[in-house]
Amino acid sequence: MFGKTNKPSPIDSLIGAGTTIEGHVSFTGGLRIDGSVKGDVKATGNKPGTLVISELAKVEGQIDVAHVVINGTVAGPVRATEYVELLPKARVTGNVTYKSIEIHVGAIVMGQLQYEAPARSDKVVEFKPASGSSD
Repeated sequence: MFGKTNKPSPIDSLIGAGTTIEGHVSFTGGLRIDGSVKGDVKATGNKPGTLVISELAKVEGQIDVAHVVINGTVAGPVRATEYVELLPKARVTGNVTYKSIEIHVGAIVMGQLQYEAPARSDKVVEFKPASGSSD
């Protein structure tokens, strides 16, 4: 209602259970991982990328996306420029950098949680009290 929502992109691609990818993965839109990725996972393009890591999934590498929902295992740093959600079976070994975060009971992070402040504007806005205020 008052600005941006945390609504993630729809899922466009799937790495299925039983699938192992060795190498870096770049995607646009939304990606769900049910299998295993040994390499970095990064969202590209102008659309904010959404990554869903299911309970069955394992990622060994760096994650760099706008939105991430984790319920599986991640070994490596996680950076989300917008939103991180750690579900009850999430196991993250590495630092988690976020702008907004939600952690469910049972999620484990073996690393630091690091808040990433939004970029500051160079514009200076002068504060002026409202006219007609009473003393």
